Amino acid sequence: MAIDTSGQNISAALSSYGNLSTDDKLAFLWYVYTKMGTSVTPAAPGAAADEIVEGLFNQVKELSHEEQLDIQRKIIESQDSLISREYGAFSENSKLYFWYRLAQGMEAGTIIPMPDNYEPSGSVTELLSQVESMEFEQQITLLRDAVVDAGAEPKSGADI
Repeated sequence: MAIDTSGQNISAALSSYGNLSTDDKLAFLWYVYTKMGTSVTPAAPGAAADEIVEGLFNQVKELSHEEQLDIQRKIIESQDSLISREYGAFSENSKLYFWYRLAQGMEAGTIIPMPDNYEPSGSVTELLSQVESMEFEQQITLLRDAVVDAGAEPKSGADI
């Protein structure tokens, strides 16, 4: 009888992700989305509120590259900012789609790209290897779990 270790694999990978620095988390997300990005959107067809995600993506796209990086860091670190709170209000699938759109923007040059000389840390490389060995559903679960807690809590009413 085979033992199902998929939950253990995801937990171990999430723990590794949680131990990464903010910039390593951003690099990890970029690498994963560039490798499996075309598979991310079909994973939850219609579940992501495309128009809302596009609106937030467009807000980020209008910023300078330095501001774009700052916003991404704030979201990953769950720091309080308007864009981070807007992201925090998204559904799990919308959060997944937002990072996919950022990766697409990086590829298109509208979002700050990875530095040409960037070399991933050993921790990022190791985590990418873990993810590559997972089945597709595990990969999507890991990605969703990695981005779901990012962003700040939305504020009510006039506090926005």
